Amino acid sequence: MEPVQHGPGGSPDVVVLVGDVHPRGMAEAERLARVRYVRETELAEALPGADAVFMWDFLSDALAGAWPPGGGPDWVHIASAGVDRLLFPALVEGDTIVTNSRGIFDEPIAEYVLGLVLAFAKDLHTTLRLQGERRWRHRETERITGARALVIGTGPIGRAIGRRLGAAGLAVAGAGRTARDVDPDLGTVHPVERLDEALAEADYVVLAAPLTPQTRGMIDAAALARMRPSARLINVGRGALVCEPDLVKALHDGRIAGAALDVFEDEPLPASSPLWEMPNVVVSPHMSGDVIGWRDELVRLFTDNLGRYVSGRPLRNVVDKRLGYVGSTMDKRRRS
Repeated sequence: MEPVQHGPGGSPDVVVLVGDVHPRGMAEAERLARVRYVRETELAEALPGADAVFMWDFLSDALAGAWPPGGGPDWVHIASAGVDRLLFPALVEGDTIVTNSRGIFDEPIAEYVLGLVLAFAKDLHTTLRLQGERRWRHRETERITGARALVIGTGPIGRAIGRRLGAAGLAVAGAGRTARDVDPDLGTVHPVERLDEALAEADYVVLAAPLTPQTRGMIDAAALARMRPSARLINVGRGALVCEPDLVKALHDGRIAGAALDVFEDEPLPASSPLWEMPNVVVSPHMSGDVIGWRDELVRLFTDNLGRYVSGRPLRNVVDKRLGYVGSTMDKRRRS
């Protein structure tokens, strides 16, 4: 495959969609390509003639509205693991390659989930509330050793969660597209078609699945009714995996014991949401994978992929646009 020769001086033209935070450490990318930094209002004007787009502002929905009618750039890279915001029909049906930032968030999110499991089991949210009220109230807490966790989503993040929870003593199972009797990270993997049975056995249900037409709203009133009254739901995947009104009702009625939610269908979570004030709910602002240095890692991954693009080598983290995530074939090449 021949190296890319585009733009002035033979360098590819890369558009970077920035938000409130500008990416640092882009010197190598700027050496490899002509890099233009734009905001949402400038994106439509910048896209015609561009070879690649770096969606640094990964929460933006602007790409769909700005996409050129005759087709867009060769390649779009997003600074997140989820790509649901990119999979509008014109991009999915065209030849544009999509890559994501898979691999950067796996271990941080797994650590975050373990922290939430421990917080629930040891009732830390109540301890902190009582401390603020200067109240001394002795309580008994739960063991996590032997508790059962169901991780929905068998990609790298789900696998990292399974390994971390298993190492802490939980009995881990998974749920995904492909059933497996023995999995090194997730024990038994149940097919999503039989999710109801797996939900009924879990003390902790962890959502780490991508958002696709098949997974949207998968945790609804019926699924919540299958969960144990003592179970907790943890969502570090996508907010729309959960039917939020159904969850609010289930929590209010005591159908499940609690929830920890890092993602929501509407972000920021509206101040009017009852989830803010529920004593059995932990609300966090989409931060489970954001550890010190994470932005630098995102830039390094994009720069590595840009070097591969320029030299005609296989790109990392090529997304199957029909599935909505990186498929099993990892050596996918960009089109020439």
